[in-house]
Amino acid sequence: MTTETTTEKPGISAAIIVQDGRVLMVRRRVSEGELMWQFPAGAIEDGEVAEEAAVRETVEETGLVVTATKLLGERVHPKTGRLMSYTACQPLQGEARVADEDELDAVAWVAHDEIADYVPYGLFEPVQEYLDAELPH
Repeated sequence: MTTETTTEKPGISAAIIVQDGRVLMVRRRVSEGELMWQFPAGAIEDGEVAEEAAVRETVEETGLVVTATKLLGERVHPKTGRLMSYTACQPLQGEARVADEDELDAVAWVAHDEIADYVPYGLFEPVQEYLDAELPH
């Protein structure tokens, strides 16, 4: 008889990517509760740090090659209960598109004054502060 050990779900790493005065957001094909639009994100794999996961997930989901510049912060997400890490990333090459059609159905470059339309319940404070500094408004 095998006994299963319950391990905590892995943390989720999100990429905060700013280009031309806008931030990249993706829309999940299957929404997680109220989360329709969010940042490119996914589970941190064994042996990865949050920054590496943010870069990998961005390429897998959107085809955009980025480099991590700064870990903005971590928290337990109030809507999902998952441990979240947020990493600022800079685009290197490629165009953001729906690369993973199983996961996403749309991508958008969102201006500062549009963020509330996409994420009505507000962003994690360190992320909002970073975007306040990076995006024209």
